[in-house]
Amino acid sequence: MQLAVEQAMKNPTHPFGAVIVEHPSGKVLAQAVNNTVNNPMFHGEVACINDYVAKHGNQGWNQTTLYTTAEPCPMCMSAIILARIPRVIWGSSIQTVLASGIAQSTLSAREVAAAASSLYRPELLLDSVLAHRTDQLFANRLAKQPPGKST
Repeated sequence: MQLAVEQAMKNPTHPFGAVIVEHPSGKVLAQAVNNTVNNPMFHGEVACINDYVAKHGNQGWNQTTLYTTAEPCPMCMSAIILARIPRVIWGSSIQTVLASGIAQSTLSAREVAAAASSLYRPELLLDSVLAHRTDQLFANRLAKQPPGKST
Protein backbone atom coordinates (compact mmCIF):
# COMPACT_ATOMS: atom_id res chain seq x y z
CA MET A 1 0.00 0.00 0.00
CA GLN A 2 2.92 2.33 0.65
CA LEU A 3 3.82 2.13 -3.06
CA ALA A 4 0.24 3.09 -4.00
CA VAL A 5 0.53 6.08 -1.67
CA GLU A 6 3.78 7.09 -3.39
CA GLN A 7 2.03 6.90 -6.76
CA ALA A 8 -0.89 8.95 -5.43
CA MET A 9 1.43 11.72 -4.30
CA LYS A 10 2.21 12.38 -7.98
CA ASN A 11 -1.33 13.78 -8.41
CA PRO A 12 -2.10 16.11 -5.50
CA THR A 13 -5.53 16.97 -6.93
CA HIS A 14 -6.77 13.39 -7.42
CA PRO A 15 -4.53 11.17 -5.27
CA PHE A 16 -5.67 7.81 -6.58
CA GLY A 17 -2.59 5.60 -6.85
CA ALA A 18 -2.55 1.91 -7.64
CA VAL A 19 -0.01 -0.91 -7.73
CA ILE A 20 -0.35 -4.49 -8.96
CA VAL A 21 1.95 -7.01 -7.31
CA GLU A 22 2.62 -10.67 -7.88
CA HIS A 23 1.15 -12.94 -5.25
CA PRO A 24 2.70 -14.16 -3.01
CA SER A 25 6.18 -12.79 -3.85
CA GLY A 26 5.14 -9.11 -3.69
CA LYS A 27 7.10 -8.28 -6.85
CA VAL A 28 5.77 -5.03 -8.33
CA LEU A 29 4.31 -5.72 -11.77
CA ALA A 30 2.60 -2.39 -12.56
CA GLN A 31 1.88 0.99 -11.03
CA ALA A 32 0.03 4.15 -11.94
CA VAL A 33 -1.69 7.28 -10.71
CA ASN A 34 -4.95 8.93 -11.74
CA ASN A 35 -4.51 10.57 -15.14
CA THR A 36 -8.03 11.77 -15.93
CA VAL A 37 -6.60 15.04 -17.21
CA ASN A 38 -5.64 13.08 -20.36
CA ASN A 39 -8.50 10.58 -20.44
CA PRO A 40 -11.59 10.45 -18.20
CA MET A 41 -11.25 6.67 -17.90
CA PHE A 42 -7.67 6.75 -16.58
CA HIS A 43 -8.52 6.37 -12.92
CA GLY A 44 -5.59 4.99 -10.94
CA GLU A 45 -6.77 1.38 -11.10
CA VAL A 46 -7.53 1.44 -14.83
CA ALA A 47 -4.22 3.15 -15.61
CA CYS A 48 -2.47 0.48 -13.51
CA ILE A 49 -4.27 -2.33 -15.34
CA ASN A 50 -3.16 -0.72 -18.62
CA ASP A 51 0.43 -0.57 -17.34
CA TYR A 52 0.25 -4.25 -16.40
CA VAL A 53 -1.01 -5.25 -19.86
CA ALA A 54 1.69 -3.16 -21.57
CA LYS A 55 4.38 -4.95 -19.55
CA HIS A 56 2.98 -8.48 -19.20
CA GLY A 57 0.14 -8.90 -21.69
CA ASN A 58 -3.42 -9.82 -20.81
CA GLN A 59 -2.46 -12.87 -18.78
CA GLY A 60 -1.41 -14.00 -15.33
CA TRP A 61 -4.10 -12.07 -13.48
CA ASN A 62 -4.81 -14.96 -11.09
CA GLN A 63 -1.40 -14.39 -9.48
CA THR A 64 -1.95 -10.69 -8.77
CA THR A 65 -3.07 -8.38 -6.01
CA LEU A 66 -4.12 -4.78 -6.67
CA TYR A 67 -3.48 -2.13 -4.02
CA THR A 68 -5.22 1.22 -4.38
CA THR A 69 -5.43 4.32 -2.21
CA ALA A 70 -9.22 4.48 -2.34
CA GLU A 71 -12.12 2.09 -2.69
CA PRO A 72 -12.53 1.36 -6.41
CA CYS A 73 -15.42 3.16 -8.08
CA PRO A 74 -17.91 1.06 -10.08
CA MET A 75 -15.96 1.59 -13.35
CA CYS A 76 -12.67 0.55 -11.77
CA MET A 77 -14.22 -2.39 -9.94
CA SER A 78 -15.77 -3.54 -13.21
CA ALA A 79 -12.33 -3.41 -14.87
CA ILE A 80 -10.89 -5.39 -11.94
CA ILE A 81 -13.69 -7.95 -12.34
CA LEU A 82 -13.12 -8.28 -16.09
CA ALA A 83 -9.40 -8.81 -15.49
CA ARG A 84 -10.31 -11.30 -12.73
CA ILE A 85 -7.84 -9.81 -10.25
CA PRO A 86 -8.50 -12.03 -7.23
CA ARG A 87 -7.23 -9.76 -4.44
CA VAL A 88 -8.05 -6.05 -4.07
CA ILE A 89 -6.86 -3.98 -1.13
CA TRP A 90 -7.68 -0.31 -0.58
CA GLY A 91 -7.15 2.46 1.92
CA SER A 92 -9.79 5.19 1.98
CA SER A 93 -13.53 4.63 1.78
CA ILE A 94 -15.91 6.13 -0.75
CA GLN A 95 -17.19 8.37 2.07
CA THR A 96 -13.69 9.78 2.61
CA VAL A 97 -13.34 10.50 -1.11
CA LEU A 98 -16.72 12.26 -1.13
CA ALA A 99 -15.77 14.31 1.96
CA SER A 100 -12.65 15.51 0.11
CA GLY A 101 -14.85 17.14 -2.53
CA ILE A 102 -14.31 14.57 -5.28
CA ALA A 103 -17.57 13.47 -6.91
CA GLN A 104 -17.98 9.72 -6.52
CA SER A 105 -20.63 7.05 -6.91
CA THR A 106 -21.81 5.66 -3.60
CA LEU A 107 -22.06 2.11 -5.00
CA SER A 108 -19.45 0.14 -3.06
CA ALA A 109 -16.79 -2.10 -4.56
CA ARG A 110 -18.31 -5.02 -2.69
CA GLU A 111 -21.75 -4.31 -4.17
CA VAL A 112 -20.28 -4.25 -7.69
CA ALA A 113 -18.42 -7.51 -7.02
CA ALA A 114 -21.57 -9.13 -5.62
CA ALA A 115 -23.54 -8.09 -8.71
CA ALA A 116 -20.93 -9.89 -10.84
CA SER A 117 -20.84 -13.06 -8.74
CA SER A 118 -21.65 -15.25 -11.73
CA LEU A 119 -18.23 -14.41 -13.20
CA TYR A 120 -16.15 -13.08 -10.31
CA ARG A 121 -15.51 -14.53 -6.88
CA PRO A 122 -12.66 -12.60 -5.29
CA GLU A 123 -10.33 -14.23 -2.80
CA LEU A 124 -9.96 -10.97 -0.91
CA LEU A 125 -11.59 -7.53 -0.81
CA LEU A 126 -9.89 -5.70 2.06
CA ASP A 127 -10.52 -2.10 3.11
CA SER A 128 -8.93 0.47 5.42
CA VAL A 129 -5.32 -0.65 4.90
CA LEU A 130 -3.09 2.31 5.81
CA ALA A 131 -6.26 4.41 5.84
CA HIS A 132 -4.60 6.90 8.20
CA ARG A 133 -2.15 7.68 5.33
CA THR A 134 -4.61 7.53 2.43
CA ASP A 135 -7.24 9.57 4.29
CA GLN A 136 -4.61 12.30 4.73
CA LEU A 137 -3.98 12.35 0.97
CA PHE A 138 -7.64 13.07 0.33
CA ALA A 139 -8.11 15.48 3.25
CA ASN A 140 -5.09 17.52 2.17
CA ARG A 141 -5.57 17.30 -1.59
CA LEU A 142 -5.23 20.40 -3.72
CA ALA A 143 -8.73 21.23 -4.91
CA LYS A 144 -9.00 22.30 -8.52
CA GLN A 145 -9.24 26.03 -8.94
CA PRO A 146 -12.41 27.42 -10.57
CA PRO A 147 -11.88 28.70 -14.15
CA GLY A 148 -10.24 32.12 -14.21
CA LYS A 149 -8.71 31.78 -10.75
CA SER A 150 -5.00 31.37 -10.15
CA THR A 151 -3.14 29.75 -7.29
